[in-house]
Amino acid sequence: MSTPAFSICVALSLAIVAVAAPLSPATAAAHTAAHGVDVRAVRLWTGPDNTRIVLDLSGSAQHTLAVMKNPDRVVLDLPGARLAAGAKGMPAAAGVIKEVRMASRPGGELRIVFDLAHSIHAKSFLAKPNDRYGYRLVIDLGGNGAAELPVRVLHAPPDARDLIIAIDAGHGGEDPGAIGKNGTREKDVVLAIARVLKQRIDAEPGMKAVLTRDGDYFVPLRDRMRRARAQQADLFVSIHADAIRDRSVDGSSVYILSQRGATDEASRWLAERENASDLIGGVSLDDKGDVLASVLLDLSQTASLTASHAAAEYVLHHLYSVGEIRKPQVQEARFMVLKSPDIPSMLVETAYISNPREEQRLRGAAQQAKLAAAIHQGVRAYFYSDPPAGTRIAQMAGFAAPATAAPATTVPSASPPVLATATNDSGG
Repeated sequence: MSTPAFSICVALSLAIVAVAAPLSPATAAAHTAAHGVDVRAVRLWTGPDNTRIVLDLSGSAQHTLAVMKNPDRVVLDLPGARLAAGAKGMPAAAGVIKEVRMASRPGGELRIVFDLAHSIHAKSFLAKPNDRYGYRLVIDLGGNGAAELPVRVLHAPPDARDLIIAIDAGHGGEDPGAIGKNGTREKDVVLAIARVLKQRIDAEPGMKAVLTRDGDYFVPLRDRMRRARAQQADLFVSIHADAIRDRSVDGSSVYILSQRGATDEASRWLAERENASDLIGGVSLDDKGDVLASVLLDLSQTASLTASHAAAEYVLHHLYSVGEIRKPQVQEARFMVLKSPDIPSMLVETAYISNPREEQRLRGAAQQAKLAAAIHQGVRAYFYSDPPAGTRIAQMAGFAAPATAAPATTVPSASPPVLATATNDSGG
């Protein structure tokens, strides 16, 4: 496995007043208007090729962000902002950030400068309060090219290639995902399952797994898709552990992209096709007319969705051996990480972490191994049933397919099941 990246969370000390009872939204807005915005904490989360900066704020704030060169740095300006009373200073260097500097400027503007080790892309957004945090200004730094290095396939013969399976552990870093009653965090559980699944796939002749994250750091949803594409993945599997208000609900479920989600993504690709690099099949859209580009993209999406559905059925079938199945048919949803138009993709909700019994099981290595084994067996069975040409699996399947190559009757295969539709457009 790749060397785990590290994460650093540095919080600034808050003044005593900051731990008082929270203000109502109206009072907080009035306070912000009269006194400006307090920067209460600055936190850094670093991964192998991205860094997330989070500023905890006392209220909503305007800001400007600029990427500068000679030297490389990111400059953040916050009009009417100030560092909270009692704060101890800026975080230490981490990842691509060499140093963090801050100064008040004329006119009441707070400037924070992040000195960089090299040039990088930056984007920012203001996150509204939720049940865990208040207002947050989030800055994502990425683009050092680490994700662009293709997998070196060491054990494939010259005339065949190994299948590449991209495994996506949901959430990470600043985003813990769902949290169980006893404090179990989704991001930790799914990373553990993803690592075991990678070990099993890597031990499978003809297959190789890559992780979209291998540590406690956040990876933007579209970057997860890009990493899979950079590795020329044959299948994308995102792993999650769901939560719901009703703690009695339990069971697993498997999702693929909804037709509405596919339509939305097709529109985006066609609108931005000059920025869209080659699809895995080697087809580029940037030099095609509107009609031809639309037809090519439609063909790619149709093939991808068909394969996604078939692979998801196999995985769902094998999850029956692990425990309860919440939704016995493959589901459809608009999850962002499923939107690759050229890579069959599925999202596996392994269990409901909000259910105390399932939370306890998810914490254990034995249950994590069982879930990883079921997903691996489903993926293996799918590829042996319909192996891509030119792969080692195709060569081996021509001699003997494994006994698990077809689902049992609990998951109908004579005709496609009716897909239930969800509207969630997040990462799961």
